[in-house]
Amino acid sequence: MTLSTSAFAAPKTTFKVGYSIYVGFMPMGYIKESGILKKWADKYGIEIEMVLVNDYVGSINQFIAGDFDAVGVAGMDALTMPAAGGVDTSIFLITDYSNGNDVLMSKSAASVADLKGRDVYLVEYSVSHYLLNRALVMNGLSGVGEVKTVNISDADISAAYLANDEIQTAASWKPMTADMLAGSKDSKVLFDSSQIPGEIMDVFIGNTAVMKENPDFGKAMTGAWYEALAAIKAGGDAAKPVNDYMAGALGTDDAGLKTQVDTTFFFYTPADAATFLTAATTKTAMDDIRKFSFDRGLFGEGATSVDAIGIELADGSLLGDPANVKLRVDASYTKLAAEGGL
Repeated sequence: MTLSTSAFAAPKTTFKVGYSIYVGFMPMGYIKESGILKKWADKYGIEIEMVLVNDYVGSINQFIAGDFDAVGVAGMDALTMPAAGGVDTSIFLITDYSNGNDVLMSKSAASVADLKGRDVYLVEYSVSHYLLNRALVMNGLSGVGEVKTVNISDADISAAYLANDEIQTAASWKPMTADMLAGSKDSKVLFDSSQIPGEIMDVFIGNTAVMKENPDFGKAMTGAWYEALAAIKAGGDAAKPVNDYMAGALGTDDAGLKTQVDTTFFFYTPADAATFLTAATTKTAMDDIRKFSFDRGLFGEGATSVDAIGIELADGSLLGDPANVKLRVDASYTKLAAEGGL
């Protein structure tokens, strides 16, 4: 008889986490640099490497490939990239939702309705694509089929928008959108995420098998995160080192950081996060997101129904195929933190 070597595998003790430049993710850089992350990892006898990735989509691809155990993403992208690609994925930490950070802007259009038939530059199939669709539908059009989307990376969109007159309309997120608006006097905000509160949520996802087999990894990540968030919430001297780090990492100053924080709804306490994750409105948002994603072909060529991918909500209820659950909303870590159990 041959036994699988995995039966004798030593417990996993080292973990790798990726994140990209976005105000909702930047406290992760601080917890790394300040030693908070090491403190929490040491508490559980593990090591966690935190890696800043300049290309957002690239960071998700690294997660799909197994190079990262966890990564910071927008909630929709957790569904359309790793989950749709067959990777069983768990949302274990929600950082915020965009409350104006995601913006649809134009140098020439006076309204969303004016965009019919025009080119819109964005990271295709990202939350920018979702934002555009919601903007069009809420302004009397049928959706993204009424415009032509042009794919461009988040690393390139700001410079391209400012330098190229052919790019008249774009959708993106801060800090890029702040630079795009500041550098283009003709640009006008047509729509932003404050008009769809709670729908563009930012989360950290983990490989479900890794999270189940190594709960201490999730505990350490959650504990470190809320230590940093508590400092920000406290304000004054407690918040200064975190804010200074975040401003520097975002390439801005205190005033510039404030403009980004003001358009971000942070979940400063684990209790608030747990409440949001288990709310009926979050289930409704996930339902809207999966419908948009299927309609745009983001479930893959083999998906014949919006129910092709199963989503397990924090309350245990399901959307989609219960035999093919690939995205799970796991509020257990935030609940544990709220109860003081970390």
